[in-house]
Amino acid sequence: MADPIRVYLLDDHDVVRQGLRFLLEQQDDIEVVGESASAVEATARIPALRPDVAVLDARLPDGSGIEVCRAVRAVDPSINALILTSYDDDEALFAAIMAGASGYVLKEIRSSDLVTAVRHVAAGKSLIDPAMTATVLDRIRNGPGTPDELASLTDQERILLGHIAEGLTNRQIAEQMFLAEKTVKNYVSSILAKLGLERRTQAAVLASKLLRD
Repeated sequence: MADPIRVYLLDDHDVVRQGLRFLLEQQDDIEVVGESASAVEATARIPALRPDVAVLDARLPDGSGIEVCRAVRAVDPSINALILTSYDDDEALFAAIMAGASGYVLKEIRSSDLVTAVRHVAAGKSLIDPAMTATVLDRIRNGPGTPDELASLTDQERILLGHIAEGLTNRQIAEQMFLAEKTVKNYVSSILAKLGLERRTQAAVLASKLLRD
């Protein structure tokens, strides 16, 4: 038999978190390997546990699941994230895509659909409409207006910056943009230099901030 899908749960409401654990552990192919109620704890524990899927509450007292998603995927892009939220918020959806989340679902989702979503995301598939991802990349590339911070970047570099913000690795970006991995590495170095940054995670945070603004 295949190894079970390893899941980590992040939600500050004990009842919700326990309900999710009970639901998922009823499935023969899913194992809950950890849980927490705070963004800080989750950010520290998830990379160490290396779950296949992190189910993250969008809004937390000490941060957000979207921020946790970005931080975790910067360390280990193989960890897939499913953002769970009570709010149907376009801006939060944009931010989730920017952070590299594989899915964004409302807490009112049916139990069976949530289980299906976890399996879908664990298989490396996206629950986010590709058109929404395209809209995000277009928003980075074209506007509204080009933010002053990005004025020095070429169109190609802006597109690549969008992929960095999605949490993609150089190899994945190379596949998406039909470039050599070495070329992508050179682009990343150029972007960081032009933006006055030292690490790609800083570029991802900046891109996300500009998107929200």
